[in-house]
Amino acid sequence: MEKFCQSCGMPLKQDPKGSGTNADGSKSEMYCSYCYENGKFTRDCTAKEMQEFCKNKMKEMGMSGFKAWLFSRFIPGLKRWKQK
Repeated sequence: MEKFCQSCGMPLKQDPKGSGTNADGSKSEMYCSYCYENGKFTRDCTAKEMQEFCKNKMKEMGMSGFKAWLFSRFIPGLKRWKQK
């Protein structure tokens, strides 16, 4: 199992549901519940759009702009985005 969601980069251990779900209802080993449900991605976006979304969410949660940028800069290298 991956340690981080391969779409947004969130540590899977921080996902309240544990992970997303595949089409058959089983737990996804790659994606969090915010990004992936019932075998489909919850957001239709580009890697750059996902970076912006995640940076803004982290800032809303009180993280500094620099830290939010730092944590989101590796998103384009995650498996979801490398497949495109």
